[in-house]
Formats: sequence, C-alpha cells, structure tokens
Amino acid sequence: MAWHNWSGNVTAEPQQIVSPSSESELSEIVRRAVKDQQTIRIVGTGHSFVPLCATDGLLLSLDNLQGVVALDETRGVGTIWAGSKLHQLGEPLLDAGLALHNMGDIDRQSLAGAIGTGTHGTGPTLGNLSTQVVGLHIITATGDIVEISTANDPERIHAARVSLGALGIVSRVTLRLLPAYRLHERTWVEPFDECFGRLDELIAATRHFEFFWSPPDDACACKALHPTEMESHELKGKREAVQGRLERYVQEARIDFSHRIFPSERNRLFNEMEYAVPEAAGPACMQDIRRLMLERFPDVTWPVEYRTLGGDETWLSPAYQRDAVTISIHQAAELPYNEFFAAAEEVFRAYEGRPHWGKLHAQSPAELAALYPRWEAFQKVRQALDPQGCFLNDYLREIFAVNP
Repeated sequence: MAWHNWSGNVTAEPQQIVSPSSESELSEIVRRAVKDQQTIRIVGTGHSFVPLCATDGLLLSLDNLQGVVALDETRGVGTIWAGSKLHQLGEPLLDAGLALHNMGDIDRQSLAGAIGTGTHGTGPTLGNLSTQVVGLHIITATGDIVEISTANDPERIHAARVSLGALGIVSRVTLRLLPAYRLHERTWVEPFDECFGRLDELIAATRHFEFFWSPPDDACACKALHPTEMESHELKGKREAVQGRLERYVQEARIDFSHRIFPSERNRLFNEMEYAVPEAAGPACMQDIRRLMLERFPDVTWPVEYRTLGGDETWLSPAYQRDAVTISIHQAAELPYNEFFAAAEEVFRAYEGRPHWGKLHAQSPAELAALYPRWEAFQKVRQALDPQGCFLNDYLREIFAVNP
C-alpha cells in the first residue's frame, strides 16, 4: 500500500491506512496497533516535506473527523475536529461571526498538521497557528483520551501545541477566535533595494506584510494586509496607483473576509526549506541568502519568501521566546535541491535559525537541543505519554535520538 506526500519527495508503504469516524473508534484502533507492535503515524494532506508521516506500520487519516464540534461566540472559542482542512473552516466560522487570528498563504493543510508543525502566517505581533490553541484532546498509546488545556494543564500545553504528532493523536482542538473581520489586501512589485530600504516602514505600517523576492528580476512581490471596515464592493476590483515614490508601479487591491484573503493558489509542486531567525538578524540573513543565490545558484529562479512572526512560549515553536523573521527557499519538485538547500542551511545556521518542522532541514539531535531551550522538557512529556515510542517513526527516532 503506497503513500506519498504532496510534492512527492517522501514515500512510504504502510501496512494499513485507516480512517476512523469517531474518537472511540480511534482509541480502539490505537489499542490494537499497540498490541500488534505497529508504529502509528497520522497523516493529513501530506504538506510536510520531511518524513513525519512515513511509516511501514499503521497510517491513520483523520479525514472522517472534520468539521466544527462547538462554537462559543460570546467567549470567542471554538472546538474543531483535528482532521478539518483549514480551507474548510472559514465559512462555518464566518456564519458564527468568528475567524482565525492569522493564517498562512497555503490553506490546504489539516488543522492538526498545521498546528503540530508550527505553521504560521505573517505579522510581527502574531504567533503561529498553535498559539491560538487553548485545548486539545489527545489519544495516547493506551487508547485513553487525554485533555490538555491552558486551564487544566498549563505546563504540558506548551509541549502539546507543537508536538509533531509525537505525544499521541490529536483528535480535536479548541481555539481562541476573533470576531470575523475583513482585510484590505494590497499587492505590488518593486526593486529589491527599494523594498529593503523601507522594510521596517512596510512591516510597521500594516498588520501583515510579506514579500517574495524573485532572483531573475531582483524584485520583490509585496503583499500588505490590514483590517478594514470597508466592504469589497467599495473597491470593485479597481487598480490603484502606489503612493509616493512608487507611483510608477501598479498596485492591485481587494477587500474580503480574512479567510478569503490570506491564502493564495499554489498549483505547481515544489520542495521547501524555511528557517526562523531572530527578528534583528532577518535583514542580514536575507541579504546573505540573496548573495548566495545570485553568485552560486543563479539557475534557481524560485522566489524567496520573507515573513515576520511573533514570539511565543510553545516549547518546540521556532519562535519560542523570541520574535522572528522566517525565510523560505524553494525549488521545483522535479529539480534537484540538495546542494542549494545545504548551502542555504549553512547561512541559516550562522544566524541561529530554527527550522520549520514541516520543511526540509538537516539538523542533528544535538543541534536541535541547543536551539530549543525546553527540548529536554518536551522529551520528558513525550516519554510520559508514549513510553514505548508507539508514535515514533524512523525519522522522529532520529531527530529525538531515541533507539529503536
């Protein structure tokens, strides 16, 4: 039985792929798998570029555990099945007058997968998606359903938010939500030097700012999003001229509810590496990546993404206790990437970068332990919940330095 991830760079042949339809069924499947000494891994949409899901044992899909469990508009919280896809949440939340705080520019992932790998959007005061989590149900290796929340377990919630699926199977998630809001999106292109010359201004001027640097053009495709009370019909899709010194560039503008603005289409397959570096180091790191690509890898034409990320207290979050800049490099799925990514990773290491857990990296267990101050604390929680390592595949055993 073959399985592969979205880009095709990870493949596996699990003994079984099963899709339970309830927590009780999920618990029973886990008990049987543990009894049969099968490794258990969970799969969402396969948007990770590292082998988090790969197993020759039992692969569990949560596709039958999707949708909203309960919403509390007064408290601004919602409980959602973990298999729900991000792109399917916006409309039900909007119907209740609610919305996610932030999202990335891809919304195909499952909720549990996005949370468990620290997936994020952009905004210097906004954390990754896991920072919205106030509670989770986790099916442990005994088949028991454990609730970990900010209210009843304020210590372990810091381990459970970004856990790589290593603590057990997250079956449902409770999130802090905002009242539904609209975003005014402006997109434009300008030369790299101009964009970088006013980068602090661009980041400070709006709630969400990011750019994609295009190596062949040495230009930045910029995107700025800001909450607005205006409605979309007030813009009518018109094209606006950028103010001041950018008047010669054409700017696109649109307004809609947040979940309709955040994502962008990604139709071409690619592989990706992303690192979060300390906020103050972001510009220098970006300049070094740019220099590397122009001088050593001029044939790589895929853009580099530059975003900001607010710090948090989640133990395995790449933004743990520090505001960050995230820099993502890409290569087409059909093209080799090892040499380029390895060279870029040396740049990220020089700036004490922390890798995105769902994207390619080559950090050793010792290096990861040095980057994450609560690394050992996380391992203790993992060992307590899964002492036999039932949820550890070969990849997780390698990065956690756990013997087979």
